[in-house]
Amino acid sequence: MNHLFSIGEVSKYQNISKQTLIFYDKIGLFRPAYVDPDNGYRYYSAGQIDYLDTILIMKKIGFSLSEIKEHMQHYTIDSSLTALKKQLSVIDQQIRQLRLIRSRVQHRCEQMEQAKSHRKKENLVIMEEMDVPYILTHDVEKPYTLTEISIATKQCFADSFRKNLPVYLQSGVIVPLAHIRNGHYTAATKVFLPIEKTDKADNIQQLPAGTCVSIYHVGDYLSIARSYQKLLDYCETHSLEIISDSYEFCINDYLTSRDEEEYITKIMFYVRPLES
Repeated sequence: MNHLFSIGEVSKYQNISKQTLIFYDKIGLFRPAYVDPDNGYRYYSAGQIDYLDTILIMKKIGFSLSEIKEHMQHYTIDSSLTALKKQLSVIDQQIRQLRLIRSRVQHRCEQMEQAKSHRKKENLVIMEEMDVPYILTHDVEKPYTLTEISIATKQCFADSFRKNLPVYLQSGVIVPLAHIRNGHYTAATKVFLPIEKTDKADNIQQLPAGTCVSIYHVGDYLSIARSYQKLLDYCETHSLEIISDSYEFCINDYLTSRDEEEYITKIMFYVRPLES
């Protein structure tokens, strides 16, 4: 037809699929100028191609189809300026979120790069000073089996994502010293995620400064008892009193390895010299 473009031509000119154009027609966003009553073929006018440009650019900027449809019913320079300024705020928020995600992925990459050196530290007890980190905690339901721990970890991640909290892509658990003394090495009562300082949540704990002993356990989690025993023996031999529950930091876990033999867990206690 004269001065009309077929759906195939519009699809080619605008690099958009025919299915998308048909969908836009069905939702009332971009309807053809003419539909052949005999075969149902859609045809578009030259002016409509400019209109489609606006739709595609707004979609690229990040507007939803419903927002575009509402905006383009009666859009003017004033309404367009208002819409674009509003979208700038949305884009700025997305940039902040992407920067946060990037820093977390970079942190995880650095952990993985250090994993090989951690493996060499297996069986080696280390004395160190804690750097006062923050952790987001979540209670584990009784009877504190690995199933309850896994559920609590997933709930902690889900809650942090929902609240947009600045957590790191790492998890850990807190095992009461009394459980460890009784041989229940995997009976954690809390899970945690390392996090930046924030006032967006109440369940954030600041670990105190102090002297710690730690060991890197390499292997599946159920074999962690051997590493705990080495830590306990070290403290006894060096006349150190354990003054905290155990903090376990997952250095390499299911997030980055399918092989449990590659798992690396840092176990840490706060200690002080025994009074003579």
